[in-house]
Amino acid sequence: MKHALIFNAISFITFALAVFFLATRGLHFSIEFTGGTVVEVEYSQPADINKTRHVVEAMGFGEVQVQKFGTSRDVMIRLPLRGDIKQTEMVGRVFAELCKAESGTITPREVITEKGEAISKQLCLTAAQAEPIKLSRSEVVGPAVGAELAQDAAKALAFTVVGIMIYLAFRFEWKFAVAGIIANLHDVIIILGFFAFFQWEFSLSVLAAVLAVLGYSVNESVVIFDRVREAFRKYRKLSTAEVIDHAITSTMSRTIITHGSTQLMVLSMLIFGGPTLHYFAVALTIGILFGIYSSVFVAAAIAMWLGVKREDLVKQPINKEDPDDPNAGALV
Repeated sequence: MKHALIFNAISFITFALAVFFLATRGLHFSIEFTGGTVVEVEYSQPADINKTRHVVEAMGFGEVQVQKFGTSRDVMIRLPLRGDIKQTEMVGRVFAELCKAESGTITPREVITEKGEAISKQLCLTAAQAEPIKLSRSEVVGPAVGAELAQDAAKALAFTVVGIMIYLAFRFEWKFAVAGIIANLHDVIIILGFFAFFQWEFSLSVLAAVLAVLGYSVNESVVIFDRVREAFRKYRKLSTAEVIDHAITSTMSRTIITHGSTQLMVLSMLIFGGPTLHYFAVALTIGILFGIYSSVFVAAAIAMWLGVKREDLVKQPINKEDPDDPNAGALV
C-alpha cells in the first residue's frame, strides 16, 4: 500500500487512454451487431474449415466468419452487409464457389418437401452424381436486429455490474462494493480499449469473455477482502494499510497458482483454438492479467482511501446486562 498512489496513477493513465481510443476509434463490431448474412452448409465428409475459410475470403466480400457448429460436417459462414449486391445473390455465389472447390457444379433440381410441395433447389453434384456439399440454411440479419443485440449486451453488462455491487455490499461493506466495482470496470474498459486501438473484431464471443472477466476479477477481490476481514479480527495492532498488505501477501501463492493455471488454458485456446476462439482468448488473456493487477493494487487501495476500518467489518457485541460498563462489548 505504500506504493498504491503510483500504481493507481498508472491505472488511471491506462484507463484514460482506453476511454480515449473508445471515443475516437470506437469498436469494430462483428456482423452479429451490424447485420449480415448467415449461410449454413453441410459437407458429406468432415469439413476442412481452413479450406472453406480460404475459399470464402478469396471472394473479397470483406471480413467474414467461418466456423464449425453442431457436427464436424456442419459449417456456418457469416457475411457482412453489402449495398452493391443482393444478399440472396451473395449466398448463391458463395455456395457456387464452395461447390466448385469440391469439384462439383451447381445443378437445379426439383425437390419434394415433407408437405408434398415441389420446389426448385440448387444442388451441388459431381460427375459421379455425388453431393459433396449441401446448402442447409441461409438467413439475413438486418441492422435493426444487430442494434437490438447491442442493446441487450449493454443491459447484460449493466445488470452484472449492479449484481456484483449488491453482493459485495451485503457480503462485506459498501466501501468494498465501490472499490470492487471500480476495479472491475477498470478491467472491462481496458479490454475494450485494446479492441478499439487495434480494431480487433468485437463479437458475441468477446462479450462473453468480458462478462467472464467481470466474475473472475471480482472473485479475486472477494478473496482479498475476506482475508482483510480476518486480519482485522486477528491483528488488532496493525494499521489498515498493514492489514491490507498482510491480506495481499497471504493470498499471493493462491493467486499465482489459480491464475497461472487459468492463463495456461487460455493461452492454449489462443494458440491452438484457431480464428474462431482467437479474440475470445485475447480478451480473456488481457482480462486475467489486468484483473489480478486491479484486485491487488486498485480495489484494495481504493478501499483503504475510502476509510475502511476494523469497526466496519468487526461488529462489537453489546453487553445488555450492564450498558454502563465501560468494558461492555470488548472482545477477548
